[in-house]
Amino acid sequence: MAGMPPTLSQFIRARQQDYPDAVGEFSQVMSAIALGGKLISREINLAGLVGATGYTGRTNIQGEEVAKLDEWSNDLLVDLLGETGCVCVMGSEEVEGPIVPPESASNGRYAVLFDPVDGSSNIDIAAPVGTIFSIQRRATESGVGNLDDLLQPGRSQAAAGYILYGSSTMFVYTTGQGVHAFTLDPTMGEFHLTTEELRFPEKSNVYSTNEGNSGTWLEPDLKWVNWIKQNDPDTGRPYSARYIGALVADFHRILLKGGIFAYPGNTGRPDGKLRLLYECSPMAFIAEQAGGAATNGTKRILDIEPTGLHQRTPYYIGTAREVELIGRFHEGRGPG
Repeated sequence: MAGMPPTLSQFIRARQQDYPDAVGEFSQVMSAIALGGKLISREINLAGLVGATGYTGRTNIQGEEVAKLDEWSNDLLVDLLGETGCVCVMGSEEVEGPIVPPESASNGRYAVLFDPVDGSSNIDIAAPVGTIFSIQRRATESGVGNLDDLLQPGRSQAAAGYILYGSSTMFVYTTGQGVHAFTLDPTMGEFHLTTEELRFPEKSNVYSTNEGNSGTWLEPDLKWVNWIKQNDPDTGRPYSARYIGALVADFHRILLKGGIFAYPGNTGRPDGKLRLLYECSPMAFIAEQAGGAATNGTKRILDIEPTGLHQRTPYYIGTAREVELIGRFHEGRGPG
């Protein structure tokens, strides 16, 4: 249709011309993820009708109950990515170890890590959920991929993105050349470009965190949250709280409106809850490309060297000014 913005596949192909050594494998990987997003979106919309709500009765490697949609979406993405022949190994939040694709894909250029359904407990109440993915160039030279291909720092990602399933289905990604957002037109089955070069607003006084956990937070985080809730209009306080309970949804709101998302460590779990490779690194890559920041309180997320597939980290992501502010609390300096 004349005047329609480019589709995701058209946009990626156009950008591919900027990379003379490209052979089309990246486009195939992204197409597989996009197709997975369309199918997951359909399943979520029909969840109550097709029996996709609720849990399987199993627990995953994280010790969490496995939602029916988690299991279905994980298997779907493994199949779709494996069929491309471009992925040498995969890692999933739902699976303990590396996932090896069919032998035909053993020499694929890419390793892909993903959280198939982030915030799956929201499905039963029809609240937003998402898919998060990270694409790494393989570190090994050839053959079947392994942990070396998956355990790479976030700064080396070839691409990262998420798919938000809410009032509309959105595909947001970066390859290190800005952040671009696409919206699914369900009548055509295509993601169309809706925003090119997304950027965080410079200022915002919104915070997103599960403050119900604050009774076990560490001192820097308690001091931070108490400070931002004080009444001081000259410094934009108190902040407003917004929390959806799915990282993709909470981050997407902050990306568009500004603010900070925080999931601190606590006395019982000092390393936090969120997974470095499946959640934190990909979202950090997006945040930095949109002019924001992401840290564990003292260190840039993209500089953390992963030591395990399911490694966790405290997490602070959003507008650069707000992430820098909470860093001052963690360094013992306070708001300044």
